[in-house]
Amino acid sequence: MKTYKLADMRGGWFVGQFEPTCLPIDQCEVAVKPYKAGAVEPAHVHRIATELTLVVSGKVTINGKIFVAGDIVELSPGEPAVFSVIEDTVTVVVKSPSVPSDKYLV
Repeated sequence: MKTYKLADMRGGWFVGQFEPTCLPIDQCEVAVKPYKAGAVEPAHVHRIATELTLVVSGKVTINGKIFVAGDIVELSPGEPAVFSVIEDTVTVVVKSPSVPSDKYLV
């Protein structure tokens, strides 16, 4: 058995083709990401990967629409993401495939 700490991972990412990681696979990337109210991620796009974001708790806006706990948002390759946090939030993000360089600011 191996054990890991999410705090030791980079930005909550713990599965995918990067270091550190718990599972170095190229099929997907997985992260658990906590955010404080008021946080904003720079507008970006993935050219290769599809990204799924599950709002576990809290409230966010993605592309101007409000999402709350239990909502899942799918962004296809080429579809820009504009993300801001309305209240303290935790998300789970899955990107497929794992291509760490596939993030472009818009």
